[in-house]
Amino acid sequence: MVLSQNGVEVYSQSSLNTDRAWVEINENALSHNVKAIKQLLSPDTRLMAVVKADAYGHGAVKVAKTVIAAGGDAFAVATLQEGIDLRLAEITAPILVLGAINTVEEIQALSRWYLEPTLCSPQQGRFFAETLREMGKTLPVHLKLDTGMSRLGVLWEDAVAFVSEIQAYPELEIKSVYSHLATADEKDDTFMRLQQNRFDSAIAQLKTINFTPPCLHLANSAATLRDANFHYDLVRVGLALYGLSPSPELAGITPLKPALQVKARITQIKDLPAGAGVSYGHQFVTDRPCRIAVVGIGYADGVPRNLSNRLQVLLKGKKVSQIGAITMDQLMLDVTDCENVQAGDLVTLIGEERNQTITADDWAQALGTISWEILCGFKHRLPRIIT
Repeated sequence: MVLSQNGVEVYSQSSLNTDRAWVEINENALSHNVKAIKQLLSPDTRLMAVVKADAYGHGAVKVAKTVIAAGGDAFAVATLQEGIDLRLAEITAPILVLGAINTVEEIQALSRWYLEPTLCSPQQGRFFAETLREMGKTLPVHLKLDTGMSRLGVLWEDAVAFVSEIQAYPELEIKSVYSHLATADEKDDTFMRLQQNRFDSAIAQLKTINFTPPCLHLANSAATLRDANFHYDLVRVGLALYGLSPSPELAGITPLKPALQVKARITQIKDLPAGAGVSYGHQFVTDRPCRIAVVGIGYADGVPRNLSNRLQVLLKGKKVSQIGAITMDQLMLDVTDCENVQAGDLVTLIGEERNQTITADDWAQALGTISWEILCGFKHRLPRIIT
């Protein structure tokens, strides 16, 4: 649809969404995944949806609204701005900020937007209390213990001293005590269970000072799928919410549906003779007369350049090979053996088409990385379209 604006022709967003490349988000799949995960939980265990990094590339605001409608209880984000963005979208559920907060301005924003921070050290707690005292405010906080991730948090052996100090500040209301698992998605669960033992030991020590945390949480997606003993009062679910399994061993524990598909359109068809180099560096040279298709998506959109000459896409229900170096905005396909291909035809890079499927896991395996990185890599110039 073309609109006129001060005599200048401009395109409405609806007309541009599917002209080049886009990401499709299946709302029903998200809702299904929330309900499937909740079926693994006891009625007393709440579901916290991890929607950091724009909900792993799925669009945080829309995901959050879908999660609430499907029965989710709370959200976790990595940064203050991610939490504010949800509040601006009128998301009223509790929001935990997982990352460390360290400035007066950030604390003021936490209070203004009713966000709940993670406290990782006594020094941070002291700073929070002093700042809030000057503001005349109180704030709910979550205390993080390091049980073996060796990232944020107080060492689990120091839990009593940490909690005792935070309890002494009337400005701070302890909302939960939690930790994070380092190896829950690995086949060997030895260290995961050691972390749980450390967490349980720390909680038992807290009870000796007559403190019972109002909420305990430890499980990520992998632990949530793997063992109900890790569920405690709340589980923090990210990847599984979006329909992917954290590891092959955990696939099928509950039926999950991938919610994201990546699609683009062919922008040109051309014929090349044998011996023609394709794209930068001529990493691919035709060994026969070839018909190639240029597709309007590239590494600036989140298709890794390292997939060059290894990527397959779906075209008319068949897997087709990408050839040559993937460029910033475009990539090329060998469509010599495909019939009736023309500019404007749809290409599926991740998703399902006529019983053929390409997944983020496929890309991750080819690159020697993880599906989390693939999902988070799709850039904002790709519109998110809800289906």
